[in-house]
Amino acid sequence: MNQLFKCISNCRSWGRRGAAGLARACSLVGLGFESRLGRQRYVLGDSAMHRMAQSYVFLSGLGGLGVEIAKNIVLAGVKAVTLHDTKQCETWDLGTNFFIREEDVLSQRKRVEAVHPRVAELNPYVQVGKSSCVLDENTDLSFLRTYQCVILTEASLSLQKKINNFCHSQSPPIKFISCDVFGVCARVFCDFGDAFEVSDPTGEEPKQVFIQNITQDNPGVVMCMDNRTHGLQTGQSVLFREVYGMTELNGTCRQVTVLTPYSFTIGDTSGMQAYAHGGFFVQVKIPQTCCFVSEQPSLFVCISQPCFVCFSPKVPLQIHATLLALDSFQQQHHRLPNTGGSQFDSVARLQVGRCPCARQVSIDQDLVRTLSRTAGGCLAPLCAAVGGIASQEVLKALTGKFTPLQQWVSEAVIRPLQCLAAEEFFPKGDRYDALRACIGDTMCHKLHRLRVFMVGCGAIGCEMLKNFALLGVGLADHSGEVGHITDPDLIEKSNLNRQFLFRPHHIQKPKSTTAAAATQDINPQLQIDAHLNKVCPATESIYNDRFYSRLHVVVTALDNVEARRYVDSRIVSNQKPLLDSGTMGTKGHTEVIVPNLTESYNSHRDPPEEEIPFCTLKSFPAVTEHTIQWARDKFESAFSHKPSIYNMFWQTHSSAESVLEVRGRKSLEGSFQVIKLLSRRPTHWEHCVTLARIKFDKYFKRKALQLLHSFPLDTRLKDGSLFWQSPKRPPSPIEFDLKDPLHYSFVVSAARLFAEIYNISYSEKVSRYIGALSLKMKKKIVPVLTDEMAKKPDQTKLSVSSEEEREAIAQLERAICTQAITPDWLRMTPILFEKDDDSNGHMDFVASASALRARMYSIEAADRLKTKRIAGKIIPAIATATASVAGLVAVELIKVVGGYGFESFKNCFFNLAIPVVVLTEPANVKRTRIRDNISFSIWDRWTIQGHEDFTLSDFMNAVREKYGIEPTMVVHGVKMLYVPVMPGHSKRLKLTMQKLVKPSTERYVDLTVSFAPELEGDEDLPGPPVRYCFSGDKPEDRA
Repeated sequence: MNQLFKCISNCRSWGRRGAAGLARACSLVGLGFESRLGRQRYVLGDSAMHRMAQSYVFLSGLGGLGVEIAKNIVLAGVKAVTLHDTKQCETWDLGTNFFIREEDVLSQRKRVEAVHPRVAELNPYVQVGKSSCVLDENTDLSFLRTYQCVILTEASLSLQKKINNFCHSQSPPIKFISCDVFGVCARVFCDFGDAFEVSDPTGEEPKQVFIQNITQDNPGVVMCMDNRTHGLQTGQSVLFREVYGMTELNGTCRQVTVLTPYSFTIGDTSGMQAYAHGGFFVQVKIPQTCCFVSEQPSLFVCISQPCFVCFSPKVPLQIHATLLALDSFQQQHHRLPNTGGSQFDSVARLQVGRCPCARQVSIDQDLVRTLSRTAGGCLAPLCAAVGGIASQEVLKALTGKFTPLQQWVSEAVIRPLQCLAAEEFFPKGDRYDALRACIGDTMCHKLHRLRVFMVGCGAIGCEMLKNFALLGVGLADHSGEVGHITDPDLIEKSNLNRQFLFRPHHIQKPKSTTAAAATQDINPQLQIDAHLNKVCPATESIYNDRFYSRLHVVVTALDNVEARRYVDSRIVSNQKPLLDSGTMGTKGHTEVIVPNLTESYNSHRDPPEEEIPFCTLKSFPAVTEHTIQWARDKFESAFSHKPSIYNMFWQTHSSAESVLEVRGRKSLEGSFQVIKLLSRRPTHWEHCVTLARIKFDKYFKRKALQLLHSFPLDTRLKDGSLFWQSPKRPPSPIEFDLKDPLHYSFVVSAARLFAEIYNISYSEKVSRYIGALSLKMKKKIVPVLTDEMAKKPDQTKLSVSSEEEREAIAQLERAICTQAITPDWLRMTPILFEKDDDSNGHMDFVASASALRARMYSIEAADRLKTKRIAGKIIPAIATATASVAGLVAVELIKVVGGYGFESFKNCFFNLAIPVVVLTEPANVKRTRIRDNISFSIWDRWTIQGHEDFTLSDFMNAVREKYGIEPTMVVHGVKMLYVPVMPGHSKRLKLTMQKLVKPSTERYVDLTVSFAPELEGDEDLPGPPVRYCFSGDKPEDRA
């Protein structure tokens, strides 16, 4: 106990350093705390992050589940964690605990001693303590008062009850979480006290929705503009702003009753003024209070709202009842059932029958038998999935952000094949005994021999590689291979918060090779070949059919849809299973794709993202997203696009004089912008400041004056309605004020970026240059673009007046005469937007420009964090969701390798914030009928073998003879080879296939063939791809 108290005291003394100590630690480590946790900040928010960074956590039990939780909460950034465990490292642990090594087993180190330093190096900002003292029913629990949250794994039920009762009785209550994995079954329990306040139940960002109309009635009905859905639920509250006419609503909160997706009622509005126009509403998040009961009374309370949603709501109840029976067995026998045995069966049936849950559900005999066989094992992917869920509950307990689990969740993810003999589950004394006890020895060997191709080595990729190492996927001595992993990216600071295989000294090193080396530290027997390539059409010479023919399964860990679609097309073409997954904040999904059983990824398409109309961005922003996108576009145009065009122009023109020579033969219409950039090129830092100051007036003063000149405030449309009404906002010109920090920030950041593209050294001396500027604003008012269908500038032909052309020519001639144009003048340095480096000034420009535009249009400006997320198109991410997704994918991998039936596979969608996990069967593959006896699916491919003299006519005859249906049209990609109605196409029938289609390196082409309909006059029927092999050999025969 003294050691335990000493460890706790050290944690507390570290904590007393407070914010100053944290800042000092950050500077000593030399790695930005903000950049490290950037993606997580978009999930939790700064307030929750602050509360979490002040919290102390006690975690007991460092088996497979405990180490997963330790990893996740340390990566998240709590203030201090104490790791507690009393066991020694065993060979068994090598297959469940990714932070225990073979040398730890050989030297008989305690698990906490082995794990502690490896957990601590995950995050230098978290103080990680350790303890190996005895913690049992006789321990004085007063030391737990130091902590805000206590987590138990691998603890007896009696100890769980005792600690839970102690935590629940404290004031304020200590948040208590217990969780365990028994073979292929798991459960989690939470108790956060009698009145736990949740500040934000969902974490969803409130939408701003514009109003079409509000009735003057009881109840008043609110209609959304342009049939936009409001996304509200009855009982929620909304805040009204900028309503004209019915001004009594402005600034008030009203509870809603939903009528349709586009309308709702808000109570009595009959006594208010009539609605005129405009206004919008946003959802107001009302804190909720959750009531918890301790573990003792809740153990036998039936689960009414399970977190896991399966096909039958009875499934979680059956699992919960069976696990309660397992608790009774352990209390009676002081051990778990023997691996592979069935002595638990009779006890389980008796205990399940006594459970109150049994009144609602029948005993699942297969589940009892499964738990009896496997309870002594530990499935590492299940530890990852449940560890992610439990870790998210820890963060909820510490921050009050998101809806906590109330209070139990139980799940069984896989059931071993019942035909296996008991001997399949017996231990062999190696690192795979825990796995063998869950799935059998035969399945273990299949995993060892597996050849996998994983695309992407980011957050999900790192977690997947860890799971592969623990499962023994692709062992060298079994001719297996985590065949190839590939990722072209380098490691960045922001990756360290989720991609746990990487450390600060890995920054700017390749992800794939670094991840491969770290994975082989976990399991040296793994065979991994790391690549730095993208998987795309450009690399098909590497990832060709021969490559795919050697694989057993493909796993994607990608962050974009386009790449997923391409990989999916390759696995369909090569008849390989695909396991896909992704996360966004606390949300995650997994999808299993099996040849001839399920649909593919490309079988369904998400709706396209809604684009902001160009006219809205240019002249009529309505919400903060519009101002941020405008600023991002200005950055791209001024500092990337124009310099790139400039460089391309001078690559085709050897000198400025050559441009004047061209002038005599053709117009300078395509050269005007380049000449303007050249003639106005700054030469000194103060010129850059001047240019930035001019841009300020152009963007934030002259633009507003132009709009108000074209459309005065009293302008009305043809129907008599005001032009300036919601969602259009009239702008207000902004006069530059050197004392305004926002004004100053824009000029400094813009000047710095101008200096960078023009290769000029910049200086901190800015104020005196700006103060000395005296600008005369006598600019011509130009027309304002208002057409919603207006094309973007790069889609229209640039019109240059003769006056502008003469001015450009004069400027160019003056520059040549003064001999100012040197080769260096004909080069600019385009800038690629980099959101994660705050020292480069990129975000300074975008943040200040978007905030100024928001001020100009009376829009509430976004803070820098939101601006960075939108401008950088950052996908929020957190380690808890990543771990859960990877664990669920690895479970499906076992099913694919084991040849499980269609009904066993599960796609998953979860949102850990709510929390809900939905498991569904994959979509069954659809078959398209051509004739009564002929049909096809996406997995089918017809094949025709040809030869050197094989003609198009021979091809069509071969299809008809082999497959019994008449082809009518043949297309290769976008090239029409044969369409009967096209002139001259009948002559192509005599041409050879080699002349019509050039053979690829694969010596085959996949053709799209249409077939004759059953009834004359109907449209031609689609068919499966028809692969024409030039050499007469099937590709798989050559592989």
